[in-house]
Amino acid sequence: MSEFKLGMKENYVQFFLLVITNLFVGSMVGIERTVLPIIGEDQFGLASTSAALSFIISFGFSKAIVNYFAGHIADRFGRKQVLLLGWIVGLSVPMLIIFAHAWWVIVFANILLGINQGLAWSMTVNMKIDLSKSNERGTAVGLNEFAGYSGVALLAAISGYVASTYSLRPEPFYIGIGISVVGILLSLTVRDTRHHIELQMKQSAAMTNSGGDLSSRKIFQLTTWQDKNLSAISFSGLSTNLKDGMAWGLFPLYFTSVGLSVAQTGTIVALYPAAWGFFQLFTGILSDKIGRKKLITYGMWIQAIALWFILLVSSFSLWVAGALILGLGTAMVYPTLQAAIGDVAAPNWRASSMGVYRFWRDSGYAFGALLAGLIADVMGVGWAIGMVALLPFLAGVVARVRMDETLDMEV
Repeated sequence: MSEFKLGMKENYVQFFLLVITNLFVGSMVGIERTVLPIIGEDQFGLASTSAALSFIISFGFSKAIVNYFAGHIADRFGRKQVLLLGWIVGLSVPMLIIFAHAWWVIVFANILLGINQGLAWSMTVNMKIDLSKSNERGTAVGLNEFAGYSGVALLAAISGYVASTYSLRPEPFYIGIGISVVGILLSLTVRDTRHHIELQMKQSAAMTNSGGDLSSRKIFQLTTWQDKNLSAISFSGLSTNLKDGMAWGLFPLYFTSVGLSVAQTGTIVALYPAAWGFFQLFTGILSDKIGRKKLITYGMWIQAIALWFILLVSSFSLWVAGALILGLGTAMVYPTLQAAIGDVAAPNWRASSMGVYRFWRDSGYAFGALLAGLIADVMGVGWAIGMVALLPFLAGVVARVRMDETLDMEV
């Protein structure tokens, strides 16, 4: 055991491999972002809005459910095995899309993509936290999320270029097969982090108060409502992705309805996740210095304010500013929430608690699409955006009132 040490610097080779791995995990999503809605419209006769909603719902729910089980399985059998399984599932996604003869095959492929993301992305997060010291968790998660969303943005651009140069299928998805093979090789290369978990368990005073192993039911209860910190974190995660599900489904409709061109709309829609990914480089590190609670509270409020700001202004430049502010608010909370889970949960049930959190967070993504669609049908797109913004605002209030500062907290 003496050869194993905690810390990003002490484990820089493994940490770097995991960062690269999550770049490829995000790339699997990026390939679909640009091309699949167009395939749905051009090759299967679907309206792009219907295609987007089907992706959000199928992907969101499958990823949420798998997140829950991935954490529990990883705590029992090891992170590396789950990571490898995620990539094996992911390899089938581009193959199904290449040979799809009906739209249900593509929807099924997107369910498998959700499984791939739930297994692989969850494990890269957990393994980085396993390797890191307690005051490095925000930095570790920030780098993980930055790499993942950089992959999303990069491959969204590349797949769009390949599709415009060659065709919608199969050329962009050949890239997906290559990415999956690289992901499998990287998963075989990285070392499992079980020894680092054991080292954390020895060093953690939390173990003396945790009563040993907890049942999956108890962990679900703690993370969902019983523990005031974990439950506040889960509600913030759900509200963040509920807002994101709404943004993916309704932003294109809203901006085209107010007279923007498709190119202008695409610019605004792209800037939001780009800012989200970029700012996470800094917000994760910042949370290790000033704590988690402030970033979570103000990040949730900034998301709500940004949505209301977008509804109140009426010029392209101000809508761009609103998208950047929305990305900043999301970046303030995204890595910080996961780092806070690492602060509160004991090492022996941390991955399970992270799985419960990510279950609620990513189910919010699908619920956001459903809720926003229902409100938009009854009251209009603007009302849907404004009302959905109430959820992150409320989550900020809950975090401010209910949550303690978790940095360096002992359970």
